[in-house]
Amino acid sequence: MPEQEPFAYFGGMLATRLVEVSTDPAVLDGSGWWAVQLTYENEFVAARFADITFGSHPAGAWPGIDVSEWKSSMSRDDYIDAVSSVRESIARGDVYQANICRVLSATASEQHQVAALGALLQREHPSPHGGSIVLPSHDVAVVSASPELFLRRDGDVIESSPIKGTARTPEGFLEKDSAENVMIVDLVRNDIGRVSEPGSIEVPSLLNVESHPGLVHLVSTVRGRLRPDVGWPQILAATFPPGSVTGAPKSSALRIIAELERAPRGPYCGAVGWVDADKRQAELAVGIRTFWQRGGSLHFGTGAGITWGSDPAQEWDETGLKARRLLEVAAQGPSSDAPTREAQ
Repeated sequence: MPEQEPFAYFGGMLATRLVEVSTDPAVLDGSGWWAVQLTYENEFVAARFADITFGSHPAGAWPGIDVSEWKSSMSRDDYIDAVSSVRESIARGDVYQANICRVLSATASEQHQVAALGALLQREHPSPHGGSIVLPSHDVAVVSASPELFLRRDGDVIESSPIKGTARTPEGFLEKDSAENVMIVDLVRNDIGRVSEPGSIEVPSLLNVESHPGLVHLVSTVRGRLRPDVGWPQILAATFPPGSVTGAPKSSALRIIAELERAPRGPYCGAVGWVDADKRQAELAVGIRTFWQRGGSLHFGTGAGITWGSDPAQEWDETGLKARRLLEVAAQGPSSDAPTREAQ
């Protein structure tokens, strides 16, 4: 089977004809259109493409992976124990909130073309910030149906829209969901404030309810105006990893996550998107609802934000709710033409 040509696809923009690949965020302050992947572990890759057109996502034959074939990095008991440990840390005053995630993995042969999965997601699970980056010679193959904006830039204006709070319907939100969202908004205000003009931080929307396939989320937006001396290395250093997938205070949450989780997150909970250096515009999504391929395995991450009000079993159920619909989409093979059912 011929190797997939490198490409990136976001918001109807198809990027082809790869020019260069860099691991230095400073290139984003130069020129050109760049596709960007940043793993949770802070591994940065940017690819500059010469041709940017509006078109369809590259397609192909996706054979499907049965839902039963996915193996979790944490069992239900492991996850419940981790949630209990976070609650103990909260009781000691070490942290207010921390996200605990697990990584699902399945064997993926060379027939499992990630580009074809990306096209399937575009059709069956459209999302406001989804997209794909495939760079076969650089071990980058990520396709995302992310609903969450990490960073949007338009000139000197930068904004982030963290998601905290997930339910099947708006009536399913708990009191802890609103509290958790406001907590992360404060964290994101602080992060963006580190690179913004004093007094420019605002919250134009708070606790908006957004509907996505099978789920509803609470979403807020934080906006600031960048200082003239700030470039992309400083922006990413101030804001990454995203607060919505780490916790507060971020430094304590990062330590707790490192102690409790069983597998590296990779592109999951990182950032994926594009930067147009010439126009000084960008849109980077939080790498949730995201599949990535490494070697002979395909991976998918899911997690939940833990607060003192968390019920460990319910948090485990939330990780399953977030994953279910995407795994059902990935289970569709060439003969699966019917739309995927909503998560039950």
